[in-house]
Amino acid sequence: MIDKVDNIKFYIGPMSKNVVDSIIEFTEKIGNKIGFIPSRRQIEHDGGYVNNWTTGEFAKYVNGKVPIERDHAGAGQGHIDDDGYESLKADCENVEIIHIDPWKKYSRYYKGLKQCISNIEFCYYTNRNIKFEVGTEEAIRKFSPTELNSLLSDLKAELLPEIFDNIIYVVVQSGVGLDLGKLKNTGTFNFNRLEKMIKICKKFGKESKEHNGDYLANEEIKTRFDMGLDAINIAPEFGQLETLCYLDEMGDDIDEYYNICYESKRWKKWVGDDFIPEDNKKELIKICGHYVLTNKKFTSIKPDIDDKIKQVITNKLKELVQ
Repeated sequence: MIDKVDNIKFYIGPMSKNVVDSIIEFTEKIGNKIGFIPSRRQIEHDGGYVNNWTTGEFAKYVNGKVPIERDHAGAGQGHIDDDGYESLKADCENVEIIHIDPWKKYSRYYKGLKQCISNIEFCYYTNRNIKFEVGTEEAIRKFSPTELNSLLSDLKAELLPEIFDNIIYVVVQSGVGLDLGKLKNTGTFNFNRLEKMIKICKKFGKESKEHNGDYLANEEIKTRFDMGLDAINIAPEFGQLETLCYLDEMGDDIDEYYNICYESKRWKKWVGDDFIPEDNKKELIKICGHYVLTNKKFTSIKPDIDDKIKQVITNKLKELVQ
């Protein structure tokens, strides 16, 4: 396991094997500047939609070459509504950092705080070297700067000092989110709110990390780093880069790909009631094409363009770290 996670600016979702391979190869050339952030649906103790990897299998495949942080660990964050502890146990054995995020199921502050403390203490006493990220993104629960300050104050008061010290990252919010259907970053960037949250993190000696960094222009990311932001997460954008490569290769012959995506139902949570699938086949594929890459029906029709996909992903990585 990698002990040092300093100076990592970008954490990227391992959306596919091609994305994982590209990042490993890229980081071996430039040094360790990128981390993985698998969600519970992507990679889980009992398998996920990314290459059918379990947490242990994924960690073994990465083999310490890139730091791994579990993204959105906690109750109800997987493919079933659970308490999250079975997943946390596997995480403690296989990853370097765990993002403790009970806020999807426990949105009220004090219930969420209590669950956060329970999760952190469980992980710490399972593996005292494990590091943590706390807080959540705006799409799950909006935090004001005042609430963020309270969260860190309460965690510092309730946790043993050596446990609180293992919290590395705190999620900060700037008012933006994602629209996978339109491949764009949405919302209104709130400079003042983000600035206040970054200052709160520094006051407690923690690093700030923003989620939903997808589809931002390089200048928008640079602005955040210039403000003092320490790291940013990017996930769906890399999966959609691969999807776009397949669509480009297939041309107009997309019906089989569309049917596989449609039957997966993975697109439903990203569209409104007025969305008509048969009139928006390419849009539907763009939304959920990366979810079905290990589907047996898709692997039987998948174009053999891995080299092209890896080059596209590598080019995007070069843009980010330039």
